[in-house]
Amino acid sequence: MSNRLKRLFDEADAAFDGLYAREVEELNGLSRAEINEITPDTTDLKTYNVLVKLVEEASRENMKKAELIQQIKEIGDVGVSIAKRVSGFYEDLKDF
Repeated sequence: MSNRLKRLFDEADAAFDGLYAREVEELNGLSRAEINEITPDTTDLKTYNVLVKLVEEASRENMKKAELIQQIKEIGDVGVSIAKRVSGFYEDLKDF
């Protein structure tokens, strides 16, 4: 296995075993139909992908939840709408 693949597997393991492992799993479990229900604009799939990467990174780094929530808000309304579908983020974002 190449060093690059090993690094990618290690990063994935860290994200799925980290502080926000459940949230990463819930985000990755959203279907295309569920995402389209939130935001039918196909360009917003990019926002979904950014949100997933952000939560994976936060999980790997054990980022404080307040910091993660702030960064989710910085993604914008679409990112917040998607994140609200994740049980671990709903309470922090329900009024946004």
